[in-house]
Amino acid sequence: MPDIIRKLAPIGSLVVHEQAWNAYPYCKTVLTNPYMKEGFIITIETWHKPDMGDQENVHGLEKSKWDKVQIVDIDIADKNSINPKDYNPEHDPAIFKSVKTGRGPLGPEWKKELADNPDCPHMCAYKLVSVEFKWFGLQTAMESTIHKLENRVFTHFHRQLFCWIDTWIDLSMDDIRRIEDETKAQLDEMRENDEVKGLGTDEN
Repeated sequence: MPDIIRKLAPIGSLVVHEQAWNAYPYCKTVLTNPYMKEGFIITIETWHKPDMGDQENVHGLEKSKWDKVQIVDIDIADKNSINPKDYNPEHDPAIFKSVKTGRGPLGPEWKKELADNPDCPHMCAYKLVSVEFKWFGLQTAMESTIHKLENRVFTHFHRQLFCWIDTWIDLSMDDIRRIEDETKAQLDEMRENDEVKGLGTDEN
């Protein structure tokens, strides 16, 4: 959230409620704000497909909506695609080498090399981000800012995810459920006791 908005916003108006549904390979997340009610909603729908990201309109949008979609290709190995403030060499797929799987580092042609390798499983996460911010004088700027921030979050997170492969590649479903419960408990405690943290806008 830009500093100017944070300073001017009424108390409690910056609270965001998140609801998420995981029906892999389809997932959906909805973010709402009790203060703005129907004036604020971010919807993120994800289809995971076993391809290299070359399908069109996997979400099945009507033509009128599809024509308005801006397609953003995320290359996790491209250092230039991230905010310099986010760069961490430990989370750089271009230099990371997995001990357990042998994957990495990802070179400039990693997508082509992966597509040509039938022995290496891969998938693409197609994310559809829909934003509504109905506030006179702020709508266009805020919707644009939110879209940019979501792109930044996706890029940052998936770079980390690749570089953390040795920590999750051997996890069982029981392990994952246990970690989810532990993470929820940690987040609940952080919300109660810690200061606001996380990725901000490019200006922060």
